[in-house]
Amino acid sequence: MLKNTRMLALAAAPFMVLAVPALAQASLAMLDTLDKGGWEVRYRDGSGTKKVCVKTGRELIQLRHTDSGCNRFVVEDGSSEVTVQYTCRGNGYGRTSIRKETGALVQIDTQGIADGKPFQFSAEGRRTGACN
Repeated sequence: MLKNTRMLALAAAPFMVLAVPALAQASLAMLDTLDKGGWEVRYRDGSGTKKVCVKTGRELIQLRHTDSGCNRFVVEDGSSEVTVQYTCRGNGYGRTSIRKETGALVQIDTQGIADGKPFQFSAEGRRTGACN
């Protein structure tokens, strides 16, 4: 049984290597369809709001990590939902899912570690006008 499992793993290895670059090079095109401008992110736990200036939509991925040098790995790249896992060297990591309802309304779920502390939240992002 163990020999058969190893044989299957070896046979599948070339295909797994080919699949990884395709995921890593995903375009996150859904984020490009979001309305540009000022957005307000409302946390579902009632902890307040955050203002975000959306230029590409990617600003909504790392709400707890403002580092620009984080490495990202696209887990899902759909027409109405994206999931991105990221690592910020020396400052933690996160995994964010963004579901588009309209060009001006998204649902955000994220979790990870920032500044040595775990975080997890759900939020609604809504376009409010021009960037301030």
